[in-house]
Amino acid sequence: MITLRSSDGETFDLDEVVAVEMQTIKNMMEDRCAESVIPVPNVEGKILAKVIEYCKKHVKSTAKAEEHALSDADLKAWDSDFIKLDQATLFDLIMAANYLDIKSLLDLLCQTVADMIKGKSPEEIRKIFNIKNDFTPEEEKEIRRENQWAFE
Repeated sequence: MITLRSSDGETFDLDEVVAVEMQTIKNMMEDRCAESVIPVPNVEGKILAKVIEYCKKHVKSTAKAEEHALSDADLKAWDSDFIKLDQATLFDLIMAANYLDIKSLLDLLCQTVADMIKGKSPEEIRKIFNIKNDFTPEEEKEIRRENQWAFE
């Protein structure tokens, strides 16, 4: 059993097979940096709980010999439900997946963001992510002229 402690002090007990899904934690364990409780200073408890939920589900899907293993279709459906998050949680999860080095989760979340902006105009993207346009109209016109290929 491995215990992780989030930045806000919440602790999580998980099986080693789940913990090693997180490359950062796996490396700490291999380097014997992990004592009784492994601190995860960059991740809050509610986000770490979501990360652990994802890792547990994906460990279960790779345990094909078990009778409760998930099929690829079931896992894709589960992933689709998992990513139905508010933006703040989505971006916090991206940061956590990056810090903990969970490639499959990072890929899933980044694809979700890519899908959110696909086919959108710069104005629509600014609205979705609440980004202030700090270009003057003249600067924006110049950028559009220089990068006309991107607006076709």
